[in-house]
Amino acid sequence: MTETGLTMEPGTTTFVRRMRDGMTIALAAPAMLTGCVNVSAPDKPIVINLNINVTQEVVYRLDGQAKSLIQQNPGIF
Repeated sequence: MTETGLTMEPGTTTFVRRMRDGMTIALAAPAMLTGCVNVSAPDKPIVINLNINVTQEVVYRLDGQAKSLIQQNPGIF
């Protein structure tokens, strides 16, 4: 086992070091080749149209006594 890097037997420190260096280069290369990302605000304002139509239907039922009481006293409410 020599430290000259000529022997590449698995388990030697030179082999492990070379593998680590190779993996570091393989992971760093794509990061160095990426382009620049430019983010800027648009010239015109963003408009969001919310056309919402809300319809509510109320259904009520009265028992006979309550209905007759309301008919006898229309100004109660």
